[in-house]
Amino acid sequence: MTGELPFFVYGTLRPGECNHALFLHGRTASEEPARLPGALLRDGPGYPYAVRGAGGGGVLGELVTAAPGRYDALLSVLDRLEEYYGPGHPLNLYEREACDVVRVRDGVTVRAWVYVAAAAAEPGAPIAGGDWLRRRTPVPDGPRTP
Repeated sequence: MTGELPFFVYGTLRPGECNHALFLHGRTASEEPARLPGALLRDGPGYPYAVRGAGGGGVLGELVTAAPGRYDALLSVLDRLEEYYGPGHPLNLYEREACDVVRVRDGVTVRAWVYVAAAAAEPGAPIAGGDWLRRRTPVPDGPRTP
Protein backbone atom coordinates (compact mmCIF):
# COMPACT_ATOMS: atom_id res chain seq x y z
CA MET A 1 0.00 0.00 0.00
CA THR A 2 1.32 3.43 -0.95
CA GLY A 3 -0.58 5.29 1.77
CA GLU A 4 -2.81 8.33 1.59
CA LEU A 5 -1.19 10.17 -1.29
CA PRO A 6 -2.61 13.42 -2.62
CA PHE A 7 -4.08 13.36 -6.14
CA PHE A 8 -2.84 15.22 -9.20
CA VAL A 9 -5.80 16.29 -11.38
CA TYR A 10 -5.29 17.84 -14.79
CA GLY A 11 -8.56 17.87 -16.74
CA THR A 12 -12.24 18.07 -15.89
CA LEU A 13 -11.49 17.89 -12.14
CA ARG A 14 -9.60 21.21 -12.16
CA PRO A 15 -11.27 24.27 -10.61
CA GLY A 16 -13.86 25.75 -12.96
CA GLU A 17 -14.26 22.54 -14.96
CA CYS A 18 -17.42 20.40 -15.02
CA ASN A 19 -16.35 17.64 -12.61
CA HIS A 20 -14.65 19.80 -9.98
CA ALA A 21 -17.81 20.73 -8.07
CA LEU A 22 -19.38 17.30 -8.61
CA PHE A 23 -16.51 15.19 -7.29
CA LEU A 24 -14.12 17.36 -5.26
CA HIS A 25 -16.34 19.87 -3.48
CA GLY A 26 -16.37 19.13 0.25
CA ARG A 27 -13.89 16.27 -0.10
CA THR A 28 -10.62 18.24 -0.23
CA ALA A 29 -8.47 20.03 2.34
CA SER A 30 -6.28 21.80 -0.22
CA GLU A 31 -5.76 22.27 -3.94
CA GLU A 32 -2.67 23.93 -5.38
CA PRO A 33 -1.05 24.28 -8.80
CA ALA A 34 1.43 21.56 -9.76
CA ARG A 35 3.10 19.99 -12.79
CA LEU A 36 3.63 16.38 -13.86
CA PRO A 37 7.06 16.48 -15.55
CA GLY A 38 8.01 14.28 -18.50
CA ALA A 39 4.43 13.72 -19.60
CA LEU A 40 2.36 14.80 -22.57
CA LEU A 41 -1.27 15.92 -22.38
CA ARG A 42 -3.43 14.57 -25.19
CA ASP A 43 -7.01 15.37 -26.09
CA GLY A 44 -9.80 12.88 -25.59
CA PRO A 45 -13.57 12.73 -26.08
CA GLY A 46 -14.37 15.63 -23.73
CA TYR A 47 -11.55 14.94 -21.29
CA PRO A 48 -7.76 14.65 -21.56
CA TYR A 49 -5.22 11.90 -21.10
CA ALA A 50 -1.79 12.29 -19.52
CA VAL A 51 0.73 10.07 -21.26
CA ARG A 52 3.92 9.46 -19.28
CA GLY A 53 7.26 9.00 -20.97
CA ALA A 54 5.99 10.55 -24.18
CA GLY A 55 8.71 13.20 -24.23
CA GLY A 56 6.32 15.99 -23.32
CA GLY A 57 7.16 19.18 -21.51
CA GLY A 58 4.88 18.30 -18.62
CA VAL A 59 1.23 18.50 -17.69
CA LEU A 60 -0.23 21.34 -15.63
CA GLY A 61 -2.82 20.60 -12.98
CA GLU A 62 -3.69 20.75 -9.31
CA LEU A 63 -2.34 18.80 -6.36
CA VAL A 64 -5.40 17.84 -4.32
CA THR A 65 -5.27 16.68 -0.70
CA ALA A 66 -8.28 14.86 0.75
CA ALA A 67 -10.13 16.44 3.66
CA PRO A 68 -9.63 14.69 7.02
CA GLY A 69 -11.66 11.50 7.13
CA ARG A 70 -12.58 11.75 3.41
CA TYR A 71 -9.64 9.97 1.78
CA ASP A 72 -11.28 6.58 1.18
CA ALA A 73 -14.46 8.18 -0.19
CA LEU A 74 -12.45 10.46 -2.49
CA LEU A 75 -10.32 7.58 -3.75
CA SER A 76 -13.41 5.51 -4.45
CA VAL A 77 -15.29 8.24 -6.32
CA LEU A 78 -12.25 9.15 -8.42
CA ASP A 79 -11.57 5.51 -9.31
CA ARG A 80 -15.18 5.20 -10.54
CA LEU A 81 -15.06 8.48 -12.48
CA GLU A 82 -11.77 7.56 -14.16
CA GLU A 83 -12.95 4.00 -14.94
CA TYR A 84 -10.13 2.44 -12.96
CA TYR A 85 -10.86 -1.17 -11.94
CA GLY A 86 -7.47 -2.16 -10.57
CA PRO A 87 -3.87 -2.39 -11.75
CA GLY A 88 -3.64 -3.53 -15.37
CA HIS A 89 -7.35 -4.37 -15.68
CA PRO A 90 -8.26 -4.65 -19.40
CA LEU A 91 -11.29 -2.35 -19.00
CA ASN A 92 -9.33 0.50 -17.40
CA LEU A 93 -9.62 3.81 -19.19
CA TYR A 94 -6.92 5.15 -16.88
CA GLU A 95 -4.27 3.55 -14.70
CA ARG A 96 -3.81 5.06 -11.23
CA GLU A 97 -0.06 5.45 -10.70
CA ALA A 98 2.03 6.96 -7.93
CA CYS A 99 4.08 9.68 -9.67
CA ASP A 100 6.35 12.54 -8.71
CA VAL A 101 4.70 15.91 -9.33
CA VAL A 102 6.20 19.33 -8.66
CA ARG A 103 4.37 22.02 -6.68
CA VAL A 104 4.46 25.30 -8.57
CA ARG A 105 4.74 27.52 -5.47
CA ASP A 106 8.03 26.11 -4.18
CA GLY A 107 9.34 23.54 -6.67
CA VAL A 108 9.08 20.72 -4.14
CA THR A 109 8.53 17.22 -5.54
CA VAL A 110 5.51 15.43 -4.06
CA ARG A 111 4.43 11.82 -4.63
CA ALA A 112 0.80 11.76 -5.78
CA TRP A 113 -1.76 9.54 -7.44
CA VAL A 114 -2.15 10.36 -11.12
CA TYR A 115 -4.66 8.82 -13.52
CA VAL A 116 -2.72 8.25 -16.74
CA ALA A 117 -3.89 6.80 -20.06
CA ALA A 118 -4.41 3.04 -19.93
CA ALA A 119 -4.01 0.62 -22.82
CA ALA A 120 -7.75 0.88 -23.66
CA ALA A 121 -7.56 4.68 -24.00
CA GLU A 122 -7.40 6.33 -27.41
CA PRO A 123 -5.58 9.63 -26.87
CA GLY A 124 -5.99 12.28 -29.55
CA ALA A 125 -3.87 15.23 -30.54
CA PRO A 126 -1.38 16.77 -28.11
CA ILE A 127 -2.61 19.78 -26.15
CA ALA A 128 -0.09 22.60 -26.51
CA GLY A 129 1.60 23.60 -23.27
CA GLY A 130 0.14 20.64 -21.37
CA ASP A 131 -2.67 22.80 -19.94
CA TRP A 132 -6.26 21.57 -20.33
CA LEU A 133 -7.62 24.97 -19.27
CA ARG A 134 -5.98 26.65 -22.28
CA ARG A 135 -7.11 24.12 -24.87
CA ARG A 136 -9.95 26.20 -26.24
CA THR A 137 -9.90 29.38 -28.26
CA PRO A 138 -10.63 32.24 -25.83
CA VAL A 139 -14.09 33.74 -26.06
CA PRO A 140 -14.10 37.54 -26.48
CA ASP A 141 -15.27 39.59 -23.50
CA GLY A 142 -17.95 41.39 -25.47
CA PRO A 143 -20.03 40.99 -28.60
CA ARG A 144 -18.31 41.18 -31.95
CA THR A 145 -19.25 43.97 -34.26
CA PRO A 146 -18.80 44.01 -38.04
